[in-house]
Amino acid sequence: MSTSPVTLMVARRVASGRYQDLIAWLREGEQLATDFPGYLGSGVLAPPPGDDEFQIIFRFADEQTLHAWEHSASRTAWLGRGSELFAHPSEHRVSGIDGWFGAAGQRPPRWKQAIAIWLAFFPVSLLFNFVLGPLLSDMGLLARIFVSTLALTPLMVYFFIPLSTHLLAGWLNNTQGRPLPAAPSTQNR
Repeated sequence: MSTSPVTLMVARRVASGRYQDLIAWLREGEQLATDFPGYLGSGVLAPPPGDDEFQIIFRFADEQTLHAWEHSASRTAWLGRGSELFAHPSEHRVSGIDGWFGAAGQRPPRWKQAIAIWLAFFPVSLLFNFVLGPLLSDMGLLARIFVSTLALTPLMVYFFIPLSTHLLAGWLNNTQGRPLPAAPSTQNR
């Protein structure tokens, strides 16, 4: 069994006419998971325009704590309550950075992953150093780096990198070399 954090990614396609019900059900699942030991966080990613597949991500401290939650009576009851809200369910678990980029075989090339992470990290790091740099300037290099990574890592892992990958999903998933469709024009004809 794994002793490093594990991410469970769950995809659910909303059943016809059940959008709001599915959103409420997904949020209920997130709240339910918070009561379990080892829970590190979760999030719901709405589908891009024209799609109906939601992603919900659960992160636990290790394989054992995820297993306990997955096989709990409360999660089983929650899944039962939501069974009519979605179609075509799929689940997979990943460890490490791969969890941000989808299932194996569907992940973008590593160079695209690196760009998505850098695009999330650079502005946040720049802002952090601009705002807090003067307060940390009297610290030694090791202490400054310790404080900045301690503050920024949770922000990056739980918010900014998932946001970056969500916003860049079209580009990240365009692996056939085809150009992305142009954005609709806002000019009057």
